[in-house]
This record gives sequence, C-alpha cells and structure tokens, in this order.
Amino acid sequence: MKKFMFFLLASLWLTTSLLARVGDILQTIPSPGLRPTGLAFDGKHLWLADAHNDKIIKVDPRTGAVVASLESPGYHPEGLAWDGRHLWHVDAGEKLLYRIDPATGRVEQALESNSPNPRGIAWDGRDIWMIDHKSDAVLRVSPVDGMMIQTFPSPAAEPTGITFDGKYLWIADRGTDRIYLVNPADGLCLSSLRAPGPFPSGLAWAEGSLWCADFENREIYQIEVLSAEIMTRWDKKELDLTFIKEFRNYGPGTVTGLDIYLPIPESRDNQKLLQPVAFKPGANEIISDLWGQKLAHYRFENLASGSMVKPSWSVQAEVYAVEYFIYPDRIGPLSAIPAEIREKYLGDGDKYQIGDPYIQELAKKIAGAEENPYWIARRVYEYLTEHLTYNLKPVGGWNPAPTVLRRGTASCSEYSYTMIALCRALGVPVRYVGAVSLRGDDASVDDVFHRWTEVWLPPYGWIPFDANKGDAETPGGKVLGIGNVANRYIITTENGGGDQYLWFGYNYGFTWRSEGKCRIAEESYGLWSPLGAKKVQKSL
Repeated sequence: MKKFMFFLLASLWLTTSLLARVGDILQTIPSPGLRPTGLAFDGKHLWLADAHNDKIIKVDPRTGAVVASLESPGYHPEGLAWDGRHLWHVDAGEKLLYRIDPATGRVEQALESNSPNPRGIAWDGRDIWMIDHKSDAVLRVSPVDGMMIQTFPSPAAEPTGITFDGKYLWIADRGTDRIYLVNPADGLCLSSLRAPGPFPSGLAWAEGSLWCADFENREIYQIEVLSAEIMTRWDKKELDLTFIKEFRNYGPGTVTGLDIYLPIPESRDNQKLLQPVAFKPGANEIISDLWGQKLAHYRFENLASGSMVKPSWSVQAEVYAVEYFIYPDRIGPLSAIPAEIREKYLGDGDKYQIGDPYIQELAKKIAGAEENPYWIARRVYEYLTEHLTYNLKPVGGWNPAPTVLRRGTASCSEYSYTMIALCRALGVPVRYVGAVSLRGDDASVDDVFHRWTEVWLPPYGWIPFDANKGDAETPGGKVLGIGNVANRYIITTENGGGDQYLWFGYNYGFTWRSEGKCRIAEESYGLWSPLGAKKVQKSL
C-alpha cells in the first residue's frame, strides 16, 4: 500500500510539473516560406502567406508538411483569415481585400481595404478586423463593401498579426515582441504575454491555442494561452542587497528609547533567496505583525547627543521578471474569495477612509453594477490612470485617499492608498507590497523605493496592479501595470496597512522617545551589487 501511494504521489507530481504554462511553446514547425506574414486556421490546416514567393501555403500543423499552395492574387501578401468556407486575404501593395476559394485559389470578391497600410486580418463571425501598421490602428470593416465600421488604437507601435478567439482579439507587435489580448468592444488591452520569437508576424486561433508565425526565426509556434498556470518568469539576475536604516541624534537631549522595525524579505515568485537574511547587528527579536509579516525588531536606549545607529540586513537573491497572464473570463466571482482573505483585506484605515461618502459614491460610479472582481479592479485601475498624475512628494506627505483623489496627483504610495480604498469599498480584497528597487545599473543605491498593490483574484490569488505604471502612452504599455513585476525589485513588505509597527509604510518603521530637545536625522537606503564575476571591458 505504501509503495502504491508513493507511485501515485510521484505520478501526480510528474503530471503537475509537466503542465504547460501560459506562454509555453507546445509545438514548433518550420515556416515553408522565407517571409511569413499572414496566418489562418481552417479547422484542420494552417494557411501561411509568404511575401517572398507571393504564395498562400496550406500546412499540416501536426507535421509541418506542405499540403497545397496557391498563387497570391497580389504582389505583397499579408494577412489571412478563415470565415468557415473561404480564405480572406489582404495585399499591402494592391491595398485590396480578397475572398478566395481555398480549393481553386480563385478570387470570388475583391474589395478596397480602405487602409493605406494593411497588414494582419481576422474574422469574427460577421466582420473583418484589420491592422493598419503605420497609423497604429485596428479597424473593423464590412465584408460586403470593405468600409470601416469601428476603429481604435493598436496596443503598440508595430502591430503585425491579429486573430479572434470567439470573444477577444489577439494582436502581435514586433516592436515590443508581445502578444496582446484586446476587448473588441472598445480596444481595451486586457493582458499580454511575450511573443515566442523576436519578430512575431501572423497569428491564428486553433482549438484553444494560439499559433504565431515568426519572420526572423522562420518558424511557426503553437502557444499555450489558457493554462491554469498563469505565472511565467525570465531575465534572472543574481544580486546582493543590503538595506540600512540610519538614525542620528544631534541632541542636545538624550533619546531614551528607539525601536526600529525592518520587514524581512522572503522567497516569492519574483525572488528566490539564496541564503538566510543576515542582520547587522543581530536583532533583539524577530516578530510578526497582524498580516503575518516577519520583522526584525531593534531596541536602543539612552542615545546621547552625537550618537548614531545603523541596523541593517543583507541578502543574496535571484531576481526575476514575472508575468501573470489574466484571461478575464476565467476569474471567479466575489463569492469565490476565501472568507479569511475578505476578513483581513477589506478593512478600513486612516489612509483609506473607505467610509467617506466621497469614496463610497465614487466607487459606485466607477464600478456600476459590475460584480466580477477582475472587472471591478480593472475599472478602478483605469480610473486612477486617467485621473491621477505622478508626484513623488506632494504637499502634506502621504495623504489619505479622498484627499489624493480630489487633488489629482499621487506618489506611488498614494496610488496604492486610492486603489485599496476604492476596491475595498466595492468588496475586492487588496493589499500593498513594498520593495527596494534597482536604479539603473545593477550596482546602485535606492533611497526612494517603490510600492504597488496586489488584488486577490480567484482562483489565482494575489495579482499585481500597479496603477502608478498605468500612465503610459499606448494601450499595451498601460496594461503592463497589471500582472507584471520587473526584475529590479526585492519585495520586503506584504501589508494591509495600519499595523502598530509599520503603520501605513513599508521597508521600515520606527518610534523614539527623548528627554530634552533632540534634533533627529534618519535615512534609509538599499545598496545593490551584482553577484558573480566582475565585468571588465576588454577589446577583442
């Protein structure tokens, strides 16, 4: 029986470990053309447009074998789409949109594309979606006369391929090397993932997975996009970080008591500690706050005029870029959020003021009747990115959410307070995380730090929402504030706000008492250095 259980557990572990993640390449086949552009799927075969030989090529997706080949009706073949019976094809040179009989290659209909620079196309069951890559626009056009019905900006500046999955559009961009999930109703970018190659071109949707042709690699990739494993990470760095808290008493009185609290970083998706955190000097004790955050507690007494203390911790870690791909329809309802999460992360606080009528009314205005936690958080995120601008040091320090929202400017901390206040007012649990950040080079000093929020989305758990980073020029840049953490942070703090040690802060907290007048100076900073061999530039 024990042997059977061992093999059962081993099998379960193996199955889990082999489960493909979102973005994983499931299959690779060589491109039969030297200049792959458009891509489509007809229910059994892939069709690839090749702008080198002016061909439209039918490919077996299981083997990569060429099944058939058609002459392109023009001389600069680009996008392809399948409507259930016919191939639709756009030619960038002729600027014409063709409906083609796939059996004979005969053009049954030719329409003006009404786009000066057409590239990818997609079929949504009724209309055709088209990319104009120089105007960075996405157009919905009529298959009857080619006239535009709807348009919105493309996610980024170099759009190439486009396809439709039955509800949403997928759009590839060769400039950012990303593939974006887009709501066709309004052009809102919902999420994005890295393209499998350096020059994504055509896209096709096929039975629950995405196919992507890549011009530079001259390959066609089948990509997993609907897996329950939504987290991917890449761009590993190995770094050493020392965090230092300095406290000086310039007197003339005596600081009779000083308590310093330093949150202790732990391994999480974006960081893997390579050794235990080292403290200098040793902490008086390790404690936990009401959120479960571990802190090093330092206690100092009778610091005379001229005294200085500088407790610190050091850690070596692998730091990654992390991405969580969110497909909105897979997010569960508010009722699926665990009771203990709701109990801990829906509470009010001095910086949130959830009960303020201004917060209550604004939250209802933003969310309307929406009940899905993703869409509630997303609407709050969009509101903040449209109504707040960044200001590192506003008048009055870190202000509470109602003040920030009325003023219209915010630091990263205040973006966090407003996101928490509005989402919690709508029943969505949110917390903040605080981090020490690389500043440019891997050897750098950070005395500014950064924090952002995480939203609990069932069934996945905590997902980053950094509204501070949503103030971007392109729709695709804006969505990178959701589900993404760059490889420049070591997160020290996970907090709901308002505890007795950090209050509504992060990275550190402190309190002090004195006899007589004392002029105090305090400073906090992180000192970064890369691990591994030293980098010396030598001529070849």
